[in-house]
Amino acid sequence: MSVEDYDGQKRGDGAAYERYLAGMDASMRQKVALTAAHLLCQGDIADMGMGSGSGSYALASLYPDLQVIGVDVNPEMVARAAKTHVLPNLRFVTGDIAKRCFDAMELEAILNSSVLHHVTSFNDYSVQAAVDALAVQREQLADEGILIVRDFLRPESPDAPVVLELPNDGPAALLERFSRQFRLLSEDRRGFPLSELEPAVDGWRRFQLTSQHAVEFVLRKDYLRDWDLEVKEEYTYLTQTRFEQVFSELGLRVLASTPIRNPWIVRNRFVGCFRWFDAASGCALDWPATNYVIVGQRVADGLGVRFEPRANRPPRGYLQLSHWRRDDGALYDVVRRPGATADVVPWFVAPATGAVHVMARRSYPRPILAAAPTSTLDGGRAPHYITEPLVILVGDKPLAQTAEERLAEFPSLQPDQLKRFQAGAPYYPSPGGIQEQVRPLFVEVAPTNAQQSLARAKPWSTWGTLRSIEARQLLRASQVGGLPDARLELNVYDLLLRLGRALGPWIGEGLDPSRGSVQVTQPEAFVDVATAAPRRRFRRSQRGPGAPERFLDLKRQRFAERTADGAIAGEGELEYVVPLPLSAQTVVAAVIARDADGLPVLGIDDDDLPAAQCFTGHSNLPVAPAWRLPHGVDSWLAMEAFVRTRFTAEYGAQVAHIATLGGRYHPSPGCTPEVVYPLAVQLDGWAPESTHRRLRWVRLADAITNRAMLSDGHLRIVALRAYHALYAGDRSTLPT
Repeated sequence: MSVEDYDGQKRGDGAAYERYLAGMDASMRQKVALTAAHLLCQGDIADMGMGSGSGSYALASLYPDLQVIGVDVNPEMVARAAKTHVLPNLRFVTGDIAKRCFDAMELEAILNSSVLHHVTSFNDYSVQAAVDALAVQREQLADEGILIVRDFLRPESPDAPVVLELPNDGPAALLERFSRQFRLLSEDRRGFPLSELEPAVDGWRRFQLTSQHAVEFVLRKDYLRDWDLEVKEEYTYLTQTRFEQVFSELGLRVLASTPIRNPWIVRNRFVGCFRWFDAASGCALDWPATNYVIVGQRVADGLGVRFEPRANRPPRGYLQLSHWRRDDGALYDVVRRPGATADVVPWFVAPATGAVHVMARRSYPRPILAAAPTSTLDGGRAPHYITEPLVILVGDKPLAQTAEERLAEFPSLQPDQLKRFQAGAPYYPSPGGIQEQVRPLFVEVAPTNAQQSLARAKPWSTWGTLRSIEARQLLRASQVGGLPDARLELNVYDLLLRLGRALGPWIGEGLDPSRGSVQVTQPEAFVDVATAAPRRRFRRSQRGPGAPERFLDLKRQRFAERTADGAIAGEGELEYVVPLPLSAQTVVAAVIARDADGLPVLGIDDDDLPAAQCFTGHSNLPVAPAWRLPHGVDSWLAMEAFVRTRFTAEYGAQVAHIATLGGRYHPSPGCTPEVVYPLAVQLDGWAPESTHRRLRWVRLADAITNRAMLSDGHLRIVALRAYHALYAGDRSTLPT
């Protein structure tokens, strides 16, 4: 791309940037999405070990206000990249990423993409070499600067024995070769022990080895062209737990810690290519992560980097638990917080690119997420500081007046800089047990790139900053697990659709509505489903003798905010709610099929929930199929088996295919540590007449056009993500 082309691309609506992103391969799009989700789109970012420079070029092309600096130890690579990739905001320098390349506190961001394992491999396989390199890089970051590592991940128990099954032909022989060659140094240090076991299936061979060596093999078994180079490297060097410890010890607040399983690699290089099991139990293991991303934010000395749950105490009554009996006798627990909440979303169109930016609060403390499950289905960990909308409590003043007074606390959001107010459609973030309705308010403001600190108050050391973020960055981040707050994502979707803006490329796992056999001949109009005859199925109840065990449990817990050296930066108590008989993990499904014209249709359950009745007087609510997971469902394979069983038992349907539908999310992190895994499900063998529950089918585009009626937050998010995956490239389908 010439300088003239670049300057031309800066004018207009930014569509050229989206076309450029759409043209990248999936791996590069994922890298850019995970990186850009945590950047300010301005300032200096160093792309460490940039190799060909294509990744640096991608970032500079997409974000013209970023000053991107590609760094590589090889002067020839630097010269070649500088000649090939020319942009006004891009330069390349020679430097060793493990040593000081820039002045102290010079950079706003540092990216290490698949490069730190080279530091360990070519420093006598020293894990400490990577830790030392991160410490050096941290010193080059400005306060609140971002350090990102995208690399391979060592298993948590690297020496645990596993059984690896491989086809008789090439893969098994390649493993034997790898066991002799791995770590090509001296004879006494290369290779690893490998034991062959009796085969369990004809045509397959079975081996026992450590989990780390199994992961090292399956991650590189297809790189035969460069095999002699690949066997010298040790891909995995730190476990996820150790990565997080290192970041905290360096004074880096962890904003994301997410194992990534590239869908294409899983589908084409894992499924049917190998099987592996825990050697002790014989249980099948989940597919290993193909990559891992951790994002840390440098904070000033004395500020907290993590939260630690401490003593439990009896609740004081801040959260209020009520009980509701359905007309069939079932008893429901519902919890509420005092007061009403609204999400205020300031937004503007950037003059240089025409891209829509929203303003959100970044690194906002959410200690309750420290009580989230430590062992999640996908291996991701809940961050303790998140990016979320500007949430306000609405009292006796009107919403717009309350929002204007709140925005006036920021120098760049004074009343004369506010242009237009628009109310969004309210929704329930998690209506299965939380009596909460969110009212969005979109406020168009004068363009600003200012990062402004939120008012600091006890008990925590910080309340984060208000910053502008390119809207489609946030959507891309949510697709790969980089945006844990669901409310911000929902607001961004609604804003872009209101403005008639394309949503940008979908970079999550692809969807194919034809994978299931279900074909819907006559979809219903979504308005008819959403406006069904009103029902009132609940009455307020008390838990008397003989009542079933309470479903929801109120907790009051003390949380300590710890600094990098372990000192207490803040301490306070919060109440939250968790389920008693089940886990705090939920799965929700977008059930996708097609109609007679081949158009995508969405299966919706017409359910009754007490939270809906509390707000509207009527209990009926269109929802997505969703289930809290039992405590024993602690792996992705177990979750898929559970979902298949529930669809058969409740809807009389066989599941043909399950796909991830973007990253997991927390629906209400100020009230519960619940984490939700969105899925796309296609069905076979539909027999609704044999069940008590049935799905009502609507065209997906029809549901999105009438999204104001998608009051269930879970249904809204999976419907929008499914729509994004299937329609993102077609502007003609965009509903306003």
